[in-house]
Order: sequence, then structure tokens, then C-alpha cells
Amino acid sequence: MSQQQLGRGPLRTGGPVPVPTGPGDGGSPRARFVGWLGGLGGAAAGYGVFQFLFEVLPDSLSGQLAKYLIAGVSGLGTAAAAWLAAGLVRARSDRPARTTAAFTAAARPAPGPLPQVLAAAYDTLVDQVAVVDDPVRGRLTGWSHSLGESTPSRPTSVGTAYGLHIMLDLGVSDGRLSTGDLVDTLWRLRLPDGGWSARSQGSEPRPEVTALVLGALARAGASRERLAEEVARCEARFTRELDAVGRESTHVVTTVLRGLLRAAPRSDVLPRLREALVDGALDDGRRDHLRSWSYRLDAPYGPPSPLHTAQAVVALDRAARVLGENAGARAAREDGVRWLLACPDAPHDACLDLENLREEVRRPRTDDPSRHEVLNVRHFTAAWVVRALLSPGAQDVARADGLEAEWRERLDGAVAAVWAGQAGGIWTWGRGDSTGLRQPMWMTYQGISALRAHAVWMYQPDH
Repeated sequence: MSQQQLGRGPLRTGGPVPVPTGPGDGGSPRARFVGWLGGLGGAAAGYGVFQFLFEVLPDSLSGQLAKYLIAGVSGLGTAAAAWLAAGLVRARSDRPARTTAAFTAAARPAPGPLPQVLAAAYDTLVDQVAVVDDPVRGRLTGWSHSLGESTPSRPTSVGTAYGLHIMLDLGVSDGRLSTGDLVDTLWRLRLPDGGWSARSQGSEPRPEVTALVLGALARAGASRERLAEEVARCEARFTRELDAVGRESTHVVTTVLRGLLRAAPRSDVLPRLREALVDGALDDGRRDHLRSWSYRLDAPYGPPSPLHTAQAVVALDRAARVLGENAGARAAREDGVRWLLACPDAPHDACLDLENLREEVRRPRTDDPSRHEVLNVRHFTAAWVVRALLSPGAQDVARADGLEAEWRERLDGAVAAVWAGQAGGIWTWGRGDSTGLRQPMWMTYQGISALRAHAVWMYQPDH
């Protein structure tokens, strides 16, 4: 089934507008009416002149034949003049319509608001990029975790990795920002023992941040050999023995899975992570016993979560394209899509399934197991739902199950919610949050990524 059959109308791109020409055209309705009226009026005017002259001409003319001849010639002349005048009026009446049609054929529609939003986002990132000369690491170019921080900003691994993702998504053509500088900065921010961590995690590398950075570096074309060294370290540390908390977290597992699919698509760890994700799915009796995901992959699971279900669907769909897919993984992924489509709330641009979430990833510190490292994670749920529903596998499920209307309704609602969260191409976290990080880089990346994916899906050229 084509994309049009999924309820998508064609996006016109300013192709030629047909303009009728040649015999049988007849021009515009107004022109046709004027022509008819002119023909009728010319005959009437000619007959009127003939009748008038016949009555007023003196009988002294040489008989009735002379009177008929003079009156007839005058009537025919008048009729001809009226017909020509009507033709001129008709031509003038028809010309504006043809000119407008020709102009429409040559013109192209004005660009929609998305290009302006993307350009504004780029301008903001250019204005707020930080360039710091670090005495140990050298020159650092990038962003902190959030735009507009009140304290002097310093590039971080997380902020700069998301900034690099944004630059790659925007595909900017000018040189105000160099992706090469961002790549160099991420390598300089690498921890002494390898890997990367978030600002709040200290000097111990964490797999979710390492996979995020590796995915960004891989997209930017970093050396496979250099990436392979860091991938090996990440794989060695991301085990149940060394990171039980991370292996139980849906957010952490899906982040590592997505990052390694970019940086090391042949990694032996990928099938095991996918299996752990599939095994962690829940049966939800409130939605036809469809499988979904909570924030945990092991008991106690917690309630089903639209956010984590969308994250799992995205990760499983990407894994299917890289690794292939067995029956169990396919069934779990398709159930996740059906679960998202079964949202009972409305309207779908402000439903409960789109509420943003916060969660904590609490790990014991290796230097003092009695204390915990706490990573606060915030999630842009609507953007994840858009990405999940736009995955090729989700569209296949909608077609196969006859759920095209539900799929389009949920997608339109999620896209509207994503769009409403931005101003000038920058997304702002809700005011109810006590943290001062109002414009996190990851949120702008996810918003741009979701809108860009939707715009690509919507595009349909005229043929």
C-alpha cells in the first residue's frame, strides 16, 4: 500500500497548472458570456439601426429599394462594429485569467515554516557555542548540557554529542560551525581510561553516554579502528556483573543498542542486548494484552510506559534492519506498535501517552558502594512517539492490521505536540521542573529529528 493509502495527501511542489488552449477552449466563463452577449447585441444593434433608418429616410429617395439598401448597409455596419467591440472586451476579459494561470504555473509555493525553524535553530547554536582553551585537553568547541545556562558554559560530552547530531541532521552549508572541531572536542573529552560520562557522573565512564558519543562520532565519519577500541571498552563494562543497574534500565539498554548499531553494527553484543529488550516486555491487560515496556527490564517492572515502549520500538526496528529479525523480536516490536496505536485518550496532541517523563538512574559508586551516583534523565515523549510511529516497521503494522486511521491520528497528534514545544527552533522543558536547565540540547535534537523525519515522510513530488 502506498503512503497515500495511509491517509497522506500529496504535497504539491508547484508543478505546471493546466491552462486550456486551442479550439473548444472558450476561455473563462466571463469571457464566454461576454462573447455570447456581444454576438447577440451586435445583431440587435444592426437590426435597430436598419429599422430606424428605414422609418426616417425620406420618401424622396429612389423608391423602396434605395431605402432598404441604405438601411441594410448601415445596420450591417453597426452590427459589425458591435461585434468587434465585443471581441475586444472579450479579449481583455480573458487576458487576466490566462496571465494569472501562466504566473501560477511558473511560480513555486512559499516555503513552509520548517525551513525557518531549522535556520533559527542553527543560528542559536552558532551564537551559543562555547570555545574554551583547556590547559590539559586543548581547545574545546561545543555546548554544555543546556542552552542559556547562567554560569559560564563549558563543552560537555553530552551537550556536544547532541550538538554534533543536530549539525549532521541540519546539513548546514556554511562554515560558521565546523563538525571537525566538534569531533576533535569529543575525542579530547574522552576520559583517561576510555569512554565518556555525563557531567553529574564524575570520572567513571558510563555505557549510555559512551554509546551516545560513539554514535555521533560514527555518523560524522570517525575512524573505524579508533571507534573499535572504544566500542570494546564499552562492551566489556556493560555487563550484569559490572553494571546491573544499567542492564535493567530500558533507557540505558536502548541507548546503548542504538549507539552501537551506528558505531559497531557487527558487534557480538547487539543480539544479546536485543534479546534482553525483548525479554523485558510486559503483557498489558488494559490494552488487549499487548506487549509494552516500562522503565525496567526486570522485576519489579513498574507500569507500562508510552515513552519506554516508543524507545524499545525504535531500537528494535533499527536492529531489525541491521541484524535481521527473528520471530520473537518481530512479535514484540509489532505488539509495541499496536500498543501505541491503542491509546484510549484524546485529543491525541495532548493525551496522557505524550506526557514528558523524568527518571533517575541510581548506581552504586565504585569507590564507595555505600553511596550512589544519580543521573537525572528527562524524556521528550512526543518526539519518541513520532520516531516510533514513523519507523518502517510501524507503518507495515498499520497497513497489515487495517489501522491506518489510528496510525495517522496518533502520528498527527504527536507531531503537533512536538511542534508546539519549540520557539525559534529551540525546545524548552516545562516550567514545572525545578531544575534550571530549561533548554537541554538533547530536547532540541529530538525535536528537530522528529520534525525532519515527518517532513521527509510527507514529501511527495508531483509527476
